[in-house]
Amino acid sequence: MQSLLGMAWGAKGPAQTVAYSRAMERYQLFGYNACPFCYRVRRFLDSAGIEIQLRDTMRDRDAHAELVAGGGRSTVPCLRIEREDGVHWLYESADIIDYLGERYGIA
Repeated sequence: MQSLLGMAWGAKGPAQTVAYSRAMERYQLFGYNACPFCYRVRRFLDSAGIEIQLRDTMRDRDAHAELVAGGGRSTVPCLRIEREDGVHWLYESADIIDYLGERYGIA
């Protein structure tokens, strides 16, 4: 554990770094209701109190088209991550949960 005395001026502590990185990103979750892996991610989001825009790829043709055009495949769940350096697409429910857990400081 790093003491406050050892930190440089303007340096961010772990909690500040998480909040800063999360503030620099915008998320959308692509999936559909009957998908068990999507349900797993939605259950995590609910239990963690994380609100993310959900895009239903079965009911919304534009969402499906955006997923395929941007991510390169129609597999769900998929987390669209918008950052300053561009848009990134993250597949696999466990990877999405781990990524968001890290960003929101949830172990």
